[in-house]
Amino acid sequence: MRNLILSVLGVGVIVGSIFFAKYLIDSKNKPKPVIQKRAKTVFVEKVQNETVPIIVNSNGSLTAKRRVELFAEVQGIFKGSSRPFKEGQNFKAGQTLLRIDASEFAAGVQSQKSNLYNLIAAAIPDLRLDFPDFYPKWQNYLDNYDLNKPTPELPKFTSDKERYFITGRNILTTYYSVKNAEQRLAKYYITAPFSGVLTEALVTEGTLIRNGQKLGEFIDPSVYELEVTVNKSFAGLLKVGERVELTNLDKTQSWEGKIVRVNGRVNPQSQTISAFAEVTSDDLKEGMYLEALIDAKEEKNAIEIDRKLLLENQEVFVVKDSLLDVLPVKPVYYSDKKVVVKDIPDGTQILTRPVPGAYPGMLVKIYNDSSATNKAE
Repeated sequence: MRNLILSVLGVGVIVGSIFFAKYLIDSKNKPKPVIQKRAKTVFVEKVQNETVPIIVNSNGSLTAKRRVELFAEVQGIFKGSSRPFKEGQNFKAGQTLLRIDASEFAAGVQSQKSNLYNLIAAAIPDLRLDFPDFYPKWQNYLDNYDLNKPTPELPKFTSDKERYFITGRNILTTYYSVKNAEQRLAKYYITAPFSGVLTEALVTEGTLIRNGQKLGEFIDPSVYELEVTVNKSFAGLLKVGERVELTNLDKTQSWEGKIVRVNGRVNPQSQTISAFAEVTSDDLKEGMYLEALIDAKEEKNAIEIDRKLLLENQEVFVVKDSLLDVLPVKPVYYSDKKVVVKDIPDGTQILTRPVPGAYPGMLVKIYNDSSATNKAE
């Protein structure tokens, strides 16, 4: 009886162990909870290829087309003229910008002119006796000689005898010495080569001016030039007379200019070429920083997108069946913020805003303005 009871208990323990083990196994095989994927909202637009005008932009500072740096070629004390030699002062063509004290040098010029007069006067009697044919014109020259006026040109020689006679009296040498002195005397007076404004004045009245010293700068404020640099690939598209739109940095003002010169040399460091645009306006000042927009060419069957949408391997994200995909494109022109691309079929839904963490196959939901408006209502 005892053995029977023990046998029954053993069989019961074994059966219970089997059921308990099965329970543990079944509890481990419970299905894992399914994580629902959330679609990220994206902004898209349908591609419609068209002709995109490629506008090359550049910027730079305006410089006056006509400008003169004033330097002294003589030495002396600066003396004032009819108008003050100050920055911003306007002068008309031919007006004296400044004058340097030339009283001592002018006296020397007068002495040389008097010496020339005396030499011709001493030769007149001999001309009258030995060369009566030449005498009248030299007597007429002497009669019209004025020490207070520029020395007139000597009479033309009509024979070798006349030339030898005048040369032997040292008249030619003295004449050219006088003309040289008069030329140097004129350098004590600096006149305006054109109508303009003084933009820099480095000397004041009473200053001792030395030979070679810079005195200031003088410009014509009516015409300006802007140097623009473009990529060498557009060198063949830049032509003299091409229209250029100029704007200030705030985009509040604009002016129209034209290309007047194109450099024939490519910068070896930047691989760019320089062009010069001419513009005229009373609103412009030298040194203004402007942006130039040049109509380079038109690209057919292309679209313009934000540069942030172009991936490193020249691909863009598109939406197909609520999933993101990548599409290879062909960039043809880059600007600061935009890029012109080709090879995107019409009707393709392309992203208009970057999506953080985007990847091919990502589940997305297209943003719908109309649905959002209905919900708001």
